[in-house]
Amino acid sequence: MPMGARKGLLRPDQFERYRRHLSLPEMGIEGQERLLEASVLLIGAGGLGCPLALYLAAAGVGRLGLLDDDVVDLSNLQRQILYSTADIGRAKVDVAQERVRALNPDIQVEVHKLRLDSGNALEIFKNYDVIVDGTDNFPTRYLSNDACVLLGKPNVYGSIFRFDGQASVFDARSGPCYRCLFPEPPPPGSVPSCAEGGVLGVLPGLIATVQATETIKLLTGLGRSLVGRLLIYDALAMEWTEFQLKKDPDCPVCGEHPTVTELIDYLDFCGAVPSAGHERVETVSADEVHAQMERGEELLLVDVREADEVACARIEGAQWIPLSDFEAGLVGLEAWKHKPIIVHCHKGGRSQGVCERLMEAGFEQVKNLDGGIEAWSLTVDDQVPRY
Repeated sequence: MPMGARKGLLRPDQFERYRRHLSLPEMGIEGQERLLEASVLLIGAGGLGCPLALYLAAAGVGRLGLLDDDVVDLSNLQRQILYSTADIGRAKVDVAQERVRALNPDIQVEVHKLRLDSGNALEIFKNYDVIVDGTDNFPTRYLSNDACVLLGKPNVYGSIFRFDGQASVFDARSGPCYRCLFPEPPPPGSVPSCAEGGVLGVLPGLIATVQATETIKLLTGLGRSLVGRLLIYDALAMEWTEFQLKKDPDCPVCGEHPTVTELIDYLDFCGAVPSAGHERVETVSADEVHAQMERGEELLLVDVREADEVACARIEGAQWIPLSDFEAGLVGLEAWKHKPIIVHCHKGGRSQGVCERLMEAGFEQVKNLDGGIEAWSLTVDDQVPRY
């Protein structure tokens, strides 16, 4: 139990701090005490994790764990509201711990300055009542889900991309888990990250508020949770859509005959480590491609990003064939079947898959631009905007 809290007796200053909670008949003293006795782990201190940490701390969740291995970057400040310009370069969890402690000294804030993996997840998760997923990558989402299922913990899920968000509560003890909804991850490179696709700055706040609400409900026993339901939010239309979810009896983790009974290699599962095909694709640096172009060497630079990305930044002379229409665009590349082709996207992930596809189609001199247009902007031409 956090310092200063004793069951059945709140301090005078706590009565004042949590007065609006205590005025709710459904919450009252008992509900507030449950919050003060509870523990929550936030995975990720980014767009979702920042408002989550603030709201859960303000609500009086007694022990809050912050897990992240990243540092504050200027590009974070458009949406990650715990940080300021002066914090650039500092560890996110260190800054978050300071802000949260300043907001509410009642609570205990624990820092996990590391990357979650199969070797540490169970040991960390077992010490918390509720796990809140604020991550932005598929390996960690599947890892978090499986660890929660194995430990019998609720997983409060949130996801954001561009103008859309999702939220749910996965709890295999009473409903479906994340794998019941998404049995397999998408092919590597097929879904751009938020860094590549962008995200509306206020969107994380909306989804995180739903996650915080669900967390408080789980800890206090209030209301009806999102277990078995998925909320989809469209910011442009200002619409919420609800989908009913069912437990999959064939789910490999929480089904009737589970085949995943321990944590696996999630980077490999999600295709985030090089496959045999990836190993065959050669990479070339932005500096080297620029030098080849300056020497007038024959090569075709192919840009596979989407239209909105090309509108932000482009490399002069590149031929644009968006990934979403690449199969149709293959026909126009036949003349280059035996000539050098350099493929690029934002940072090199999607173009890697395109290189494999070209090689499978018989193109002989295919290379991936290492680091994509981001590397080009950093090392060749700083007039090409970074996004």
